[in-house]
Amino acid sequence: MEKVLFTDPETNEKAEFYVLEQTTIRGEDYLLVTVDEEGDSDAFILRETSHEDVQDVIYEMVEDDRELEAVAKVFAELVEDVDIEF
Repeated sequence: MEKVLFTDPETNEKAEFYVLEQTTIRGEDYLLVTVDEEGDSDAFILRETSHEDVQDVIYEMVEDDRELEAVAKVFAELVEDVDIEF
């Protein structure tokens, strides 16, 4: 399973996530990630953001409730064995 490294912009803490699924909606790339490779755990939705001066791919947590709900519905359809609650 693919992994991504996430750095919290507020605390500068690093976390490693496992990618469950990815999708593109209206030109925006999203990842459904989890902290544990197997078993029940919290999942998060990350949105790819691009910055011209940075070569690495940067992801942000989706925090807007409307965007989160819409993207979660898409991931719920894509991933059959995952129950998404928010």
